[in-house]
Amino acid sequence: MIFADRSEAGRQLAEELRELSLEKPAVLGLARGGVPVAAAVARELGAPLDVLVVRKLGCPGQPELGIGAVGELGVRVLNTKLIARLGVADEQIEDIARREGAEVDRRVERYRRGSAPVKLKGRTAILVDDGLATGFTAGAAVGVVRQLQAVQVVLAVPVAPRQAVESLEEVADRVVALQTPPDFMAVGQWYRDFTQVSDEEVSALLASAPSEQAGSSNEGRT
Repeated sequence: MIFADRSEAGRQLAEELRELSLEKPAVLGLARGGVPVAAAVARELGAPLDVLVVRKLGCPGQPELGIGAVGELGVRVLNTKLIARLGVADEQIEDIARREGAEVDRRVERYRRGSAPVKLKGRTAILVDDGLATGFTAGAAVGVVRQLQAVQVVLAVPVAPRQAVESLEEVADRVVALQTPPDFMAVGQWYRDFTQVSDEEVSALLASAPSEQAGSSNEGRT
């Protein structure tokens, strides 16, 4: 199945999630690509929408190779086996994590523009991305919402490799993937339109969330 774009993928994902009858759901899109998918999910489910910022930690000299990820609240997930095999020093990891952590803070401020985030305590957090590759970024996202006291964490994506789904089933309460193709190579191959999502688009989607969603998001996360 090839999705027309992220919005269509979100609508199809919402149909699957609706069957779960999740209690008090709140939808969080992983920035940036997951937010258009999450916006469609939130509209279909009538749930509040928010953004969750996580950043991949790229290997020194091979930035496209993820050795872990960082997220809000200082959450960090590391691929310790890969780090040991590559011989990445602790000092290098700290430097990369500090740089990416600063980018997390910058994006959070830009996207929310001072608005309070959605309150997750006592709710089901639905983490949405446009797809999974290694899953380390999503793993960091699960760690963030665990700290925010969500009663259940559901990770939902349109497409992912089976190995990533099985790995994340160990940290999330449930993983929903519409398809897990055996010939998976990259997320973008499963979309006709996989245009890069801008910071401005993320901000606009959050700002245009329905009023009943905005009301929920002003409660804060404490």
